Amino acid sequence: MTGFGRAEGAQSGAGGDWSWSVEARSVNGRNLDVKFRGPPGFDGLEAAAKAAAQARFARGQVTIGVQAKRAEAGAAGLIVNAEVLDRYLKLANDLVQGGAAPATADGLLSLRGVLEIPEEVEDEAARAALQSAIAADIDRALEALKASRAREGAQLAPVIGGFIDRIEALTADAEREAGAQVQAIRDRFARRMAELAPDAPGLEERIYLEAAALAAKADVREELDRLTAHVASARTLLQQPPAGRKLDFLMQEFMREANTLCSKSATTALTATGLDLKAVIEQLREQVQNVE
Repeated sequence: MTGFGRAEGAQSGAGGDWSWSVEARSVNGRNLDVKFRGPPGFDGLEAAAKAAAQARFARGQVTIGVQAKRAEAGAAGLIVNAEVLDRYLKLANDLVQGGAAPATADGLLSLRGVLEIPEEVEDEAARAALQSAIAADIDRALEALKASRAREGAQLAPVIGGFIDRIEALTADAEREAGAQVQAIRDRFARRMAELAPDAPGLEERIYLEAAALAAKADVREELDRLTAHVASARTLLQQPPAGRKLDFLMQEFMREANTLCSKSATTALTATGLDLKAVIEQLREQVQNVE
């Protein structure tokens, strides 16, 4: 879910000359969280930006930043305050009569208050057109972000598929090793009973009954069946985006079955396989955080 998109634009008109840039970036997040930072005076952009992000993404922390700058007025945009200039001229003439050098034009124009930048009346139509143009570039930046995330997803797909294949292979290994559970439990119980009560009557029958009861408790066929079903579900979900939240939940189910498998294990081989399963499931869980 990480990615970056950028767009730039400019506009000239009754509202002045404006230029702007938009950057949209995202990182992993369980849910969709959109944050917006924009220039003052463009409050309407936030709602538009968040709506545009929500229309494209289902998960991730998305940050949209807009910077807008208005060109400063040049000399052509300045006006002379005649009233202030007249006062300066009268003072200058008085000084000249007293022997001072005559005032120059550039000197007079540099005096405070002589040159002014006229206040511009806010043109609502021009501001609306400007805001609309910036909103269009927000869309462009979000589309670029979406394409960036898609490229990351395409690179990630075979990695996730490889983890799912590994879980499937380990589940098959566990199924083969589970066949040795009953005999391992029986042998273990027989040794224990022989140590505690070697001459007890009906020992063989007691060993058989107790071993059968323990084997029933250690039966892992249900866990293996569910792991197999989860593998099929994961592959289906990857073909039906957005599936990130569903895959998050499925990772919990994967880990629950692997934990139960380890707790029921009666052989070192099955325990080792269960631990391998847990390690691969955890690796897959980390990668699923990147899935939309």
